[in-house]
Amino acid sequence: MKNLKNTFIFISAASMLLTLTPSYAYAASSETNLSSDTISFYSKWKDKYIQKNPYSNEDEYYVLYSEETYADTKTETAVTVSEAHGYGMLITASMSDYDKNAHQIFDGMYRFYREHTSGISENLMAWQQSDNGKALINSDGDDSASDGDIDIAYSLLMADKIWGSDGDINYRQSAVDIINDIMKYEVNKTDWTIQLGDWVYGEDESSKYYSATRSSDFIMQYFPVFAEFTGDKRWLDVYDKTYEIITEFTEKYNTGLLPDFIIKDKNNNFVAAPADFLESENDGSYYYNSCRCPWRIGMDYLINKEPRALKYAESLSGFLSKSTNNNPEEIMAGYTVDGKPIEDYNDLCFLAPVLISSACTSDTDWHSAVREAIVDYDDDVYFGDTIKMICLIIDDGGWIVPSDEAVTGDVNSDGEFNIADIICLQKWLLVIDDTQNIDLKSADICEDNLINVSDLSLLKQKLFLK
Repeated sequence: MKNLKNTFIFISAASMLLTLTPSYAYAASSETNLSSDTISFYSKWKDKYIQKNPYSNEDEYYVLYSEETYADTKTETAVTVSEAHGYGMLITASMSDYDKNAHQIFDGMYRFYREHTSGISENLMAWQQSDNGKALINSDGDDSASDGDIDIAYSLLMADKIWGSDGDINYRQSAVDIINDIMKYEVNKTDWTIQLGDWVYGEDESSKYYSATRSSDFIMQYFPVFAEFTGDKRWLDVYDKTYEIITEFTEKYNTGLLPDFIIKDKNNNFVAAPADFLESENDGSYYYNSCRCPWRIGMDYLINKEPRALKYAESLSGFLSKSTNNNPEEIMAGYTVDGKPIEDYNDLCFLAPVLISSACTSDTDWHSAVREAIVDYDDDVYFGDTIKMICLIIDDGGWIVPSDEAVTGDVNSDGEFNIADIICLQKWLLVIDDTQNIDLKSADICEDNLINVSDLSLLKQKLFLK
């Protein structure tokens, strides 16, 4: 593990473990002036894609991802997905300094998420919602997709940093609940990779989906944050294992192009998935899932200076700038992982993420050319426009990085200190089944980097004197 420092050694009745937390160096949007290009585009994006649920008595908002609605088709029509919802919550929180209605919209998006949870996990979001003319309902499987859940969780940590969690919604606790369910239902506990969704939970290890992972879910900057807020060091296992896969593909092909889906072969090596593994004949190519990787992975270098992210970003940017003769408009909408174009047109969703990978490198001319091409791009559809919106925010230095400013004694991370924290720590020390993860900083009352009965004793004294 690089760029992470040891902060706690904690002892339970069962074991001694090491937990790590990252050192961040990135400005939040409240400290950064976003460009006029970004602010102007947000206004257009919001007007076009943020929709109010017409069937709800409460204010609920969602991101329209479809080009058709029930009014157009007069039949049940898919209107949004959890991926879009996560993006919308990230964007709305990020623009809180520039939109007086951001808080209201964000809370409305939270309410929509809570009304559309998965049938498998009460804290994860069902992947798709449709309009049947009477209500917005979960459709095409009442289960989740991992990337939407991961983004929703992070957006709630953003909200906690912006607005705090002592209002109507405890953003922090809700985020922790989602993160813990992602770990339970969407993480492969054999390989420590992100699985495709909670629908894989319970699959036998012999299933082709059990060990499969989707490269667009490699949202590297988030995983150390999740470890920090939950105290669950397994997120750092996910972080390192995912980088092993990224680095292996980067070194093998020298293009930085990751396939949409990655599986394990008979020799237990991670390889590109075969055609039609899950979605299309291009499942083993750099296509409409993995086109997001330059942003998802590159962001970890911009924020955490992670060298493995830089290696990936330099490989990808180097390949694309050279193969297009430094013309971003020649970036094609899909490649084989060894660099052969599989389409003869460009697409904004392939172009916009390159803004972030190019920002990681020393090639400022390439970065400037990419940004100019993105800003000047014609009106697009939900996918391209929304990715463009997020990448412009990040490129301006406006990405919000949550940090865990723990309440002393708040062992269960609910934002306050009370008897529930004592019970939580006691159960944790006794290694009682189903005990939730604890907040290590808050539990270390002795401030000796050890979590043991001495902390429990002082915690009881603290409550008595409260």
